[in-house]
Amino acid sequence: MEQNNTQNALPEIRQTSVFNAPIGKVWDAVATSEGIAAWFMPNDFEPVVGHEFHLNAGPYGMAWCKVTEFDPPRRLSFLWTKDWTITFELADLGDKTEFTLIHAGWDADKVTEFGQPHTAVRENMAGGWVGLAKKLAAYVEQ
Repeated sequence: MEQNNTQNALPEIRQTSVFNAPIGKVWDAVATSEGIAAWFMPNDFEPVVGHEFHLNAGPYGMAWCKVTEFDPPRRLSFLWTKDWTITFELADLGDKTEFTLIHAGWDADKVTEFGQPHTAVRENMAGGWVGLAKKLAAYVEQ
């Protein structure tokens, strides 16, 4: 019998916000190196599927990433380290944009490269994404 590798999966982090900014402005903020650096982390991102890049995670060092999906101006996904997938989904609401962040790949049996259990890191990141969404809103609504 095949073992189910997802039995210890933890729920993905999913947060949706509505920004008072057109979709093109929000897309530029989440799908360009300059935009990502303004609200998230310094990086060497390029908008090409398969491109490997790094996020400068400060005390945690340079985090390896790889673009897995690039569908302007609707969806960007990338691998973040060995464990996670980050997805930014955008929906055009006219002069506003609905932005959904999905942070997937959580597993109760896994630990990060820094030896921290996913269960603890997930809680920290869930709160961290709330703050980052506020930074993104401030950036695109200016």
